[in-house]
Amino acid sequence: MADSDRQPPVHNADRHWRLEDGGHGLVWLCFDKAGSGTNVLAADVIAELNDKLAQIEVTNPKAVVIYSSKKNGFIAGADIKEFTALRNPEQAFEHIRHGQKVFARLEALPCTTVAMIHGFALGGGLELALACDYRVAADDPRTVLGFPEVQLGIHPGFGGTVRSVAVSGVFAAMDLMLTGRNVHARKAKEIGLVDQLAGPDQLKNVSTQLALNPPPKTQPSPWLKLLQFAPFRSIVAGGLRKRVAARVKREHYPAPYAIIDLWQHHAGTSEQSYIAEARSIAELMCGETARNLVRVFLLRDRLKSLGKQSDATFNHVHVIGAGTMGGDIASWCALQGLDVTLQDREQRYIDPALERGRKLFEKKLKSDAKVREAQQRLQSDLEGHGISKADVVVEAIIEDADAKESLYREVEPKMGAQALLATNTSSIRLETLETALQHPDRFAGLHFFNPVAKMQLVEVIHADSTTQTATDKALAFARRINRLPVPVKSSPGFLVNRILMPYLMEALEAVGAGIAPEAVDKAATDFGMPMGPVELADTVGLDICLSVGKILAQAYNKPVPRQLEEKVKAKQLGRKTGEGFYRYPDGKPNKDKSKARNRPDDLTDRLILPMVNEAVACLREGIVADGDLIDAGVIFGTGFAPFRGGPIQYARRAGAATLRKRLQQLASHYGERFAPDAGWDTFK
Repeated sequence: MADSDRQPPVHNADRHWRLEDGGHGLVWLCFDKAGSGTNVLAADVIAELNDKLAQIEVTNPKAVVIYSSKKNGFIAGADIKEFTALRNPEQAFEHIRHGQKVFARLEALPCTTVAMIHGFALGGGLELALACDYRVAADDPRTVLGFPEVQLGIHPGFGGTVRSVAVSGVFAAMDLMLTGRNVHARKAKEIGLVDQLAGPDQLKNVSTQLALNPPPKTQPSPWLKLLQFAPFRSIVAGGLRKRVAARVKREHYPAPYAIIDLWQHHAGTSEQSYIAEARSIAELMCGETARNLVRVFLLRDRLKSLGKQSDATFNHVHVIGAGTMGGDIASWCALQGLDVTLQDREQRYIDPALERGRKLFEKKLKSDAKVREAQQRLQSDLEGHGISKADVVVEAIIEDADAKESLYREVEPKMGAQALLATNTSSIRLETLETALQHPDRFAGLHFFNPVAKMQLVEVIHADSTTQTATDKALAFARRINRLPVPVKSSPGFLVNRILMPYLMEALEAVGAGIAPEAVDKAATDFGMPMGPVELADTVGLDICLSVGKILAQAYNKPVPRQLEEKVKAKQLGRKTGEGFYRYPDGKPNKDKSKARNRPDDLTDRLILPMVNEAVACLREGIVADGDLIDAGVIFGTGFAPFRGGPIQYARRAGAATLRKRLQQLASHYGERFAPDAGWDTFK
């Protein structure tokens, strides 16, 4: 660091950082971000850290240990909200360079520096730890380290792309940065990211001993020095790009490619390496992908906050219907620590659900004891004894209004006075179902998505008769089981299925018109969808698609493709029967990739614009509170290309006039199903 970068100590008040005398020449530097339950590296935090480092330079202790006073972890990373205020790459570059210089000042301290890590050390938090001489981590399952930046469309920017490679070697460091996955403490020790592990109660003692008696630093394997030569880096970089290309395209997600480019062309620890890192992340931060992914991150936070309006507690859940959805909802609730009773007509329907639950527990839980505890929380209940004890009763039987109403008449009298009755219906309006209830004010929809253990979204459906108390309780329940709730007004298809179905139906119309399923799916995945619509329809089940499609066809005058009805009539229901629009000989679709090349130029618009048009209709009708919630619902409920920000954000980016005109063109060529919704006239 140049002398001009070393500012004299300012001695600001100890707002976020405080220095503590540990004796024997040891100083403790405590991070405790004011007004926050979590430590994040906001601009004022970094500025105050710079002041504290200036004080340390003056006092020149023997060693410094940096630690967090927050119980949940070390440092969660940078303050993401500050990214949204950066107007251009030059401003972003200056922001990043300031952080880099502060971290370089930490690295250059003449005394020994140790990062004492418990809980999480993520993103900028891990970068700060890497600027220290040593890292000690709590040997605890809650301790995780990682670089999640790639999930926001960026990469480490406070020196992480440089120091992680120097500390752990290119392969371990690249795996962390390119995937965004976290590693637990023991894995971090294995790859050299952490120098020592300590039991949580010994963390302070071990950090003290390491700081006052530092051992020689561990060096990467000598053969890794070969990668200092450009030809070898070029070969490795080519392999890394090939690996990334199997998952994402550069034009959709440029960040992982930028990480590889940085290492290939700027490997080393010179000042130029850090400047190149800052230039690269500055460009990414102001690009469309990062802007949209940061927006999605903030939307996730908004959904998480929706469950805070109720102080309801949840101990027992009763689920009626042990099919795929009901059984998996029950298992997920048990995994989250709730007592669950599962009811169906006969034990032979419940047993497969219990077995799927066992497999889920074994996959998610690390010890046999915890698996057994989860299994004990999930109990078969043929007689429905759990209804009277349940805080929430979830109905997940067949999608038939008469069957559901009959069940409600039987169940409601057995429920507690404060219990919530929830239906997992995917498309039937609550107003249709609540006629069977004495207390429709305590009735809501909890629409989960399949597979329950993977899909984060839960639509919380409310009718006019649903009280705000019941809605808030349903939102709180979704958060209690670690799901993202979006409040949706009762209407046919609700939000996600209403927007998704025109996309699926148009895909099947295209197949019926002679376009290969492979070409249809490729058009969608090239746009950025995680799975093509034909394969998605097969995965959901063509019988379910037909059922929901008919409900929406009746409500919104949308056509149902003849090909879909024919497949269902022939009992070719998709993946679950081994054949739908594709064959599934081994559980995977048998596709002819050569057929994907030949497709009409307008196919992508035919698939995507019906979704966008329906999203605008939902916005006009007030199905949810605003466009941001529409985007959140569709992204987390369908996987709509996150880097595009959701259908409403996509429409804003493309321009209402442009998309309205394009829909009119499609309508003149293919029919009224493409007619622009009236909401385009007032769309903003």
